[in-house]
Amino acid sequence: MTVQVVLVHGIRTSRTMWRSQLMHLEDRGIPAVAVDLPGHGTRMAEDFTLEAASATIDDAVRDAASRGPVLLVGHSMGGLLSVAYAGSAATPPVSAFIGASCTAFPRGIGLATYRTLARTFDALPDRGLWLTERVLAATIPEETRPDFAAGGYALDAQDIALGSLGALDLAADLRRMRMPVWWINGQFDQLRMQERIFRRLTPHSELIVVPRSSHLVTAMRPRVFNALLDVAIATLRQGAPAPAAPRES
Repeated sequence: MTVQVVLVHGIRTSRTMWRSQLMHLEDRGIPAVAVDLPGHGTRMAEDFTLEAASATIDDAVRDAASRGPVLLVGHSMGGLLSVAYAGSAATPPVSAFIGASCTAFPRGIGLATYRTLARTFDALPDRGLWLTERVLAATIPEETRPDFAAGGYALDAQDIALGSLGALDLAADLRRMRMPVWWINGQFDQLRMQERIFRRLTPHSELIVVPRSSHLVTAMRPRVFNALLDVAIATLRQGAPAPAAPRES
């Protein structure tokens, strides 16, 4: 059976953040598609809404599912949106799921603080891009460093997207997820704070923490992340359940 991979990017960036993963999957002969969410990348001029974002994921998943079982992979905001989609009552055709850097409920003081910081950076003369580039230069390997900015930064959609995430009922969505699930976090990821709750709500899932990595785990440790993609694909091919015990990687 031919596993199909659908990749959903995080906030501000675009499908270009998945270049390393797309190249790896292409080398292995595994079909994969990375989407641009509304308000991001090639769709920068569009308004971001939860409905349009979900429809984007749904279109990609259902198209891929016509050719084989689907491994849905989401990072950060894309991970949260993908949880809401994969765990919806409609039971979409998702055969396995990887949520990267997305184990935190977008609500309360955490979300408010994130929005305040984003607005503060956005108020700077260059909208915080100089600082963003300095952080990427200090933390991301040269081979993947350009990938986050290659599709442009969705600065205008950022606050709207963050504000909309509070409407998600992720606890209910997590409880409905029955497919193999992997939660992949960087050791220093700020969105690790509720990973144990996510793990408890999906008791069949596996929690993997990647050492020496932060929120941008897909780019900081691309070979590790790609190897974990391979594990998920192999599991899906074999029709085996995901390992149940959390572990540090």
